[in-house]
Order: sequence, then C-alpha cells, then structure tokens
Amino acid sequence: MLRMMTWNIRTGGRDRTGPDRRDLVCRVVTAQAPDVLAVQELRGFDRPGVLAGFADRVGMRPYLARSCFGQPVAVLVRPPWRTRHAGPVRRPLHHAAQRVELATTAGPLTVFSAHLDPYTGLRRRIEAGWLAGAVRRAPGELALLAGDLNTLDPGTDHTDRVARLPAAYRRRHLRRDGRTVDTRAVARLLAAGLVDLWTRTADPADAGGSAGAGLTAPTRHGGGVEFSGMRLDYLLGTRALAARLRDFQVVRGGDTEYASDHYPVVADLDLDPA
Repeated sequence: MLRMMTWNIRTGGRDRTGPDRRDLVCRVVTAQAPDVLAVQELRGFDRPGVLAGFADRVGMRPYLARSCFGQPVAVLVRPPWRTRHAGPVRRPLHHAAQRVELATTAGPLTVFSAHLDPYTGLRRRIEAGWLAGAVRRAPGELALLAGDLNTLDPGTDHTDRVARLPAAYRRRHLRRDGRTVDTRAVARLLAAGLVDLWTRTADPADAGGSAGAGLTAPTRHGGGVEFSGMRLDYLLGTRALAARLRDFQVVRGGDTEYASDHYPVVADLDLDPA
C-alpha cells in the first residue's frame, strides 16, 4: 500500500513575523508517515542544506523544483520506494511543479507536486494545460497530480463561499464579469481525463460545503484570511490510479491547526514498490 500526502506548509513553515512552525510540520508528516509527500510553499528551501535537513528529519529523499516568480515545491519519497526519474516541469509557472517517477509492481507511477498561480483564474487555466500535457507524457497508466491548485471545483455551487471573502481576495476566484466563479483550472484537468480522488470517497451529503466536504483552507489557528472554508488542495489521478484508491482524508486537528493555513490531504493507494 502506498500512502500519498500533499500539503501546502505556508512560506516554508516559517513566517517573517511570527512563530517558526517547522517542528509542527515535521511532527505532522512523521505522524502520517507518507510514502510520497508533495509539498508546496517551500520558501527558503532552495538554500543549501534546508531541504536536505527537512528530508532527514522525516526520513525521506527530496526532489526540489525551484521557482522563478514564487516559491519552490518538492516531492519527497520514503524508502523502499525507488525513484526512476525526477525533474521539474519546465514551464513558467508562477510557483513550480516537480515530477518524480517511481517503480511499482504495477508499472511506473509518476507523481507531480504543483502549486498554481494564486492571483488569476486565466493564468491558472494556462498552467493547468501545461500540467495536463505533462501528465499525458508520463509513461504507463499511473499518474497523480497533487498540490494546491488555488481553484474551486466545478461540481459545487461556490457562490456563498466566494461572497464571504474580502473584496481583494474575492477577485481571485471570479472571472472578468465579476460574478462567475472561476473553476476553469480544475475543469481543464478533469476534461483531460484526470479523476478527483475526493469524489471517489466523499459522502454525497457533503456536497455544497458541509463540515465534512474535504475543505482544506483555512485551518483554525494557522492564518489564512484569504480563505472562507475552501477546497483548494487536490489529488487528481488517472483512471487506472483512481481504481486503486482505498482511502482518502483531509487531516485535521492537533498540530495541523497551527502548522499551516492549509490542511494536509492523504490518500492510500493499492500499490507496492518494485
């Protein structure tokens, strides 16, 4: 069984003014013990030794994609899972995307850690197209796109949720007409054949944003004034991968309420290392 986790840890787990949250981040990762960790907002992790030190603390091997405009992202892999290839998605994303190909007994599994543009839906839609192309080029039938897509899903009515946002942040989730909620980035990825893994395990009664609806931001004490109870963090898999899903959860409570403004998302997949 492979345990997959994605998490935006907010500015590298360390605020410019405020607490250092990196010990909390490490405790959460250690408690969840993912085999593969897609992590975003790694401010400062491109400095010598920072990512290596974090990876050592959680017992994983790191693969970092640097960012020209925003913050790095990474994929971390726990032995005995074996990495066949790794490298950044070479497109001018606002943040970055990292690709890691793992050896499994069912064939190669390609995992992407991505963080889409936080400011405009049009830019996110373009970045989603680049990622859809990268997924298409992955070998075999098993691929997983994980990360903070900064986009609401197209299958839910988000009118009230967006209306609760301060005006400065509301614009990030509206199209140019100022009324229509912009869900185009996730819609483009779903149209490319990816499956939203949350929909495979969610209770239908959760539709529309009730307490168990997979909302990932904000946490109770980690900040996040730009959020109003939103699902922005996703695990999107190919159909062959989605068929191997065994469990899915948003991890809440304890250290997660303070470690970041996003909750971690975890999925268990019926895959074994080769």
